[in-house]
Amino acid sequence: MFSILWQRFVHSFKNLGNHEALGKLGDFTANTRMILLSFLALGIGVISAFVALILLRLIGLFTNLFFFQRWSTALVSPAGNKLGVFEVLVPVVGALIIGFMARYGSERIRGHGIPEAIEAILINGSRVEPKVALLKPLSSAISIGSGGPFGAEGPIIMTGGAIGSMIAQLFHLTSAERKILLVAGAAGGMSAIFASPVASVLLAVELLLFEWKPRSLVPVALSSAVAAIMRYYLFGPGPLFPTPPHAAFIGVGGFLGCVLVGVLAGILATLLTMAVYASEDLFHLLPIHWMWWPAIGGLIIGIGGLIFPQALGVGYDMIGTLLQGNASIGLILGILIVKSMIWSMSLGSGTSGGVLAPLLMIGGAFGGVEALFLPAEGAGFWPLISMAAVLGGTLRSPFTAIIFALELTHDTNALLPLLIAVIIAHGFTVLVMHRSILTEKVSRRGYHLSSEYATDPLEILFVREVMRTNVVALSETMTLKDLALASQDTPDQNRVQRLFPIMDTEQRLLGVMTRNELQKMLQDRRGEDDQLKKLASTHPVVSYPDEPLRAVVYRMAESGFTRFPVVERDDPQKLLGIVSLGDLLKARTRNLAEERHRERVLSLRLLLPRRNRNMHPVSK
Repeated sequence: MFSILWQRFVHSFKNLGNHEALGKLGDFTANTRMILLSFLALGIGVISAFVALILLRLIGLFTNLFFFQRWSTALVSPAGNKLGVFEVLVPVVGALIIGFMARYGSERIRGHGIPEAIEAILINGSRVEPKVALLKPLSSAISIGSGGPFGAEGPIIMTGGAIGSMIAQLFHLTSAERKILLVAGAAGGMSAIFASPVASVLLAVELLLFEWKPRSLVPVALSSAVAAIMRYYLFGPGPLFPTPPHAAFIGVGGFLGCVLVGVLAGILATLLTMAVYASEDLFHLLPIHWMWWPAIGGLIIGIGGLIFPQALGVGYDMIGTLLQGNASIGLILGILIVKSMIWSMSLGSGTSGGVLAPLLMIGGAFGGVEALFLPAEGAGFWPLISMAAVLGGTLRSPFTAIIFALELTHDTNALLPLLIAVIIAHGFTVLVMHRSILTEKVSRRGYHLSSEYATDPLEILFVREVMRTNVVALSETMTLKDLALASQDTPDQNRVQRLFPIMDTEQRLLGVMTRNELQKMLQDRRGEDDQLKKLASTHPVVSYPDEPLRAVVYRMAESGFTRFPVVERDDPQKLLGIVSLGDLLKARTRNLAEERHRERVLSLRLLLPRRNRNMHPVSK
């Protein structure tokens, strides 16, 4: 009995994922390659955690060198430096170094990381140059360490993705499989930085994978999970920003406040996105090489840091202060005004740095202002809700923002308020802006990116639903001369049909001929007495009535043919009809009708009680 079960298991394992080839359809298209990718992703997750550690140590090192002239890798705020007015020059020096690295090293290190990862996935076949894996963390560490108001998450996403891509390039993998390992590295790096394994997976799904399939979700999730485990040993346990406990239910007034926070966060997200790209447009007007733009951005950072030193650097300590509810009005306004200005201007200059931490910091400060007039729900409550709403609205990744806030704080009581505020902010920005702060960057490089995921109608319609059964078939004994005479009697049908099945004397499919082939033979007038069975293609590419249209589209792309005879799967010589590329448009037509056709399905009539029916006579 055991041996029989084992044989069935082995047989099922070998055929795992080959349901379509066997004529069987399943919920997913995953196959055993997912296991190989999962093992590779586990190793990438471990490496990404160490890369995250190196990046944070480099940020600490350059911060100490630039602002305190000491050798230390401890993360410190630049705000406590004693440089005085010379503090203005520090970001300029760092930006000059980055400009030279970008021009003579790799231009890919410019930007905040996530758009560059998206571009590598969509355009470059998920191939990232090895030098990017070295230059990106180094340039980001110099940028942040010299006072840049950025986070480490964007650089670690690009760096982790580069590591994953490099490992993938060592193996015989497809472009789609390289994408999975690239994203696994990105998710692993973010998970190690923020102790947010679930949010990292959601970020990968919402912004990087462009699909929701087990073949990619499982490896990416495993990479994120193992990176989070490694973080415990490398950095210690989370949460990164613990908050005071909040009430499990905040009442109607509190939930209405969440609605208002969502709307205001959507407005702020729109303004921040517009500010970043308005800044970029201004830099493009300058009559100097882009290599010098970061230095101008560095000068703006330096002036801003001289006015408000807390705006410099990653600002994790400021986020913690906001979430604890200990921020003063001066601190809140300084972050909102100075941090927002220097962040948008320097990011527009093309320097290297991330966007998540600045958005959390700006959103938290905005929540501090909102706490002045919204119902009191506990220290740090409105900064928490606002920072997630601003993040979700700006990145257009609502579930990432919700879970990210929960994992950063471990405040599970905030789940429902977060859901309300983030979704409203997301809906607002979707209606107001065509693109997010991430996709706008990709669009400006000449590419279009859609962030919507839906089931393809070709996945759910079968060949039997669109194939044509009114088909003209030709006998194998017919000659070209006979065909010429017969075509004069049925000219309309011949013009419509472009593929003709050739049937034997038992009405079974022998082969096919196209209309162009027949016309050419008739025009040449050669072999007029030859029977069609000698001229037909006897091994045609066929389709089956029980397969989805997606399989037919792929087969058309592979074979170069746009019309197939439809035959029984168990009896390939039994002709059922013909399916063509034009028939596949029926699936799109159906989808279009579902989107545009409006109708009232139910109608309501007022029913009167039986005793009142005679009280309203109708005259005839």
